[in-house]
Amino acid sequence: MPLRVIFMGTPDFSVPTLRAIAEAGHEIAAVYTQPPRAAGRRGLELTPSPVQREAERLGLDVRTPTSLKNEPEQQAFAALRADVCVVVAYGLLLPKAVLDAPRLGCLNGHASLLPRWRGAAPIQRAIMAGDTETGMMVMKMEEGLDTGPVALVEKCAIAPDMTAGELHDRLMAQGASLMVEALAQLGINCLTFTLQATEGVTYARKIDKSETRVDWTRPSGEVHDHIRGLSPFPGAWCEVEIGGRMERLKLLRSTLSEGVGESGGILDDRLTVACGAGAVRLVEVQRAGGKPAAAQEFLRGAKIEKGMKLT
Repeated sequence: MPLRVIFMGTPDFSVPTLRAIAEAGHEIAAVYTQPPRAAGRRGLELTPSPVQREAERLGLDVRTPTSLKNEPEQQAFAALRADVCVVVAYGLLLPKAVLDAPRLGCLNGHASLLPRWRGAAPIQRAIMAGDTETGMMVMKMEEGLDTGPVALVEKCAIAPDMTAGELHDRLMAQGASLMVEALAQLGINCLTFTLQATEGVTYARKIDKSETRVDWTRPSGEVHDHIRGLSPFPGAWCEVEIGGRMERLKLLRSTLSEGVGESGGILDDRLTVACGAGAVRLVEVQRAGGKPAAAQEFLRGAKIEKGMKLT
């Protein structure tokens, strides 16, 4: 049974779900997304969100409020008379008046196995913590942060060298199909919910720039997870001397390796770097202002030798 849906989302991660809901034949009453942001070299151009661009391509009504806390916005939301609201990485907190407005409530597509990794950065935090499994969940929203009961779950293995970007893309596709399934079940009144466990709660706080620099004194497994958990954005980084001056180097891919040496020391001609225990081999890096490059390509343009040190 087709439903009347309000969709709320902002980044690329949200787009496949919006598209899948439209393709499934549901009526999308409106799309809510973050307002256009300043972009461009001088920060003077206003750039619409990926969700706004997709919604406009689909000919949908787009709304970009800066807040949903004021009564006029809440009344405008309620006036849409939606059956359900679907939220995927929207970026604004929904007050109780908004949560209660749709006839069947608000569903959220969340990229973790709740109650683990509630919050803003579940994909990055799962990899940075060394988790070997995560997934997508469809949950019913309530006032608490990702505390609502869960309806559907699809798990996803995290491979040893998988980056946050790769996991993002896999979960993005899973989330779209899972939400369409949830709406189908909701439409025939057979979507059931299970309360989250009270144990095992962790919070995926937003990534802060202060934690992106690599600490080579940590064990190799932690360094590797740090690098891949922040790839491609915002990117883990270190500094290295190139051509007589220190330069920032973004680290995009690595793999566990063998070797012993001073933390941060280059152990061979393949960019194997000693850690506090063990070593990692850098597979893909990016110089400041440059493009991502495989390690061997980078080494052809930068004289990095055994015995040098990354800091």
